[in-house]
Amino acid sequence: MEVENAEKVNLEQKKKHKGKHDKPKPWDEDPNIDRWKIEKFDPSWNPDGLLEVSSFSTIFPRYREKYLQEAWPKVKSALKEYGIAAELNLVEGSMTVSTTRKTRDPYIIIKARDLIKLLSRSVPAPQAIKILDDEMQCDIIKIGNLVRKKERFVKRRQRLVGPNSSTLKALEILTSCYILVQGNTVAAMGSFKGLKQVRRIVEDCVENKMHPVYHIKILMMKKELEKDPALKDENWDRFLPTFKKKNVQTKKVKSKEKKPYTPFPPPQQPSKIDQELESGEYFLSEKKKLAKTWEEKQEKQAQKAAENKRKREEAFVPPKEPVKQDSNKSENKEEDVAALAKSLKQKAKEFGKQKSLQTINAEEYISAPAAEQPSKKKKKSKHI
Repeated sequence: MEVENAEKVNLEQKKKHKGKHDKPKPWDEDPNIDRWKIEKFDPSWNPDGLLEVSSFSTIFPRYREKYLQEAWPKVKSALKEYGIAAELNLVEGSMTVSTTRKTRDPYIIIKARDLIKLLSRSVPAPQAIKILDDEMQCDIIKIGNLVRKKERFVKRRQRLVGPNSSTLKALEILTSCYILVQGNTVAAMGSFKGLKQVRRIVEDCVENKMHPVYHIKILMMKKELEKDPALKDENWDRFLPTFKKKNVQTKKVKSKEKKPYTPFPPPQQPSKIDQELESGEYFLSEKKKLAKTWEEKQEKQAQKAAENKRKREEAFVPPKEPVKQDSNKSENKEEDVAALAKSLKQKAKEFGKQKSLQTINAEEYISAPAAEQPSKKKKKSKHI
C-alpha cells in the first residue's frame, strides 16, 4: 500500500511540472559552453534603439582642465563608436555623457559614466577608454574618511604605494588590475575578482589591519597553488601564512591631577593696568617709561655679558694644586719613628744578654759545622 501511494505522489508531481518548456535543452549538458563568458553585444539584438535619453555628468578639478582639453577629441571619438554623445564644459568644470538615437547597447551609458569618473580622478585617457570593453570593470575606493589625522593618512597612503612604487607595481601584476592612488581615492580597473582583492588590500592598509607586503605574499602563494591541479578543489588555508598584528606600545599620556571641586570661581588675576598702578608706573610720562625700559634692558645686557665673560674665562683658570701637609704633622711623625727605633734597640740588647747567660754544651758546639758557629766580631777601637 505504501509503495503504491508513493508512486501516485511521484506521478502527480510529474504531471504538475510537465510542459513544453520542461523538455531537456541541448545546452544544459554541453561541456563546450562557458556559462560565465560575457558575450560581446550585437547591435542586431536592439535594432530600434532606446526610448528615453539617459545622461550622466561629473565635475573635475581645475588642474585636470588642460589635460582634458587636449585628450577630449580621443574620448569623444571612442564614445561615438557606441553612439554616445560627450560634452566638456570648461565654464562649469564638468563632463557630460548622454545616449542618442544611434545608441543600441543599453549598458554602454553606465560604461561612459565610469569613463568620465576615471578621467576626473587623474586616470590617463588611453587607460580610461579601456573601460568601454565588456570584460573591464572599475572601482573608485574612497580612503579619505578612514583615518582622522592627516599625517597618519599620508603615511599609510605612501605605504600602499611603496618605495619607487614597487608595492603598487607588485599588486598590479598579482591582481591583474590597473591601480592609481590619487588624493583621497584609489582608482582601480580590472576584472571583478581583481577589484575585490584590491579593495580589501587598500582598506586593510589604510585602516592599519594588515601591511600590503603580507597581502602580496599571500597572493604569490595562491598563484603557485593554482598551478597544482590536485589542490584545485581543496581548502588552501593550511598553506597560507597567518600574520599576527603586533601592538606597538605608545607613550602614555600623563593625566593631570584633578583639583578638588569648589563652587566658587578662582580669584581674578590683576590686570596689567592694576600692576602698573601698584608699582606707580601708570603715572609716569612716556619719556620716563621709555627710559626705565631702556635701563632694564641695559642691566639685562650687562648681566648676560658678565656671564658670557665668566664662561669664556673658565677655560683659562688653572687647576687646583694638591694641598701641602703641615710641618708640625711631619715633625710629630719623625719623633714617633725615632722613639720606636730606640725601643727596638733596647729590646735587642736585653735579648742578647739573656742568650749569653744560658749554658752552652761543649760537645754540641765542637761537632756543629763552622757556618752554624757564632762568629765573634772584633770590636773596633774608636780613636779619639
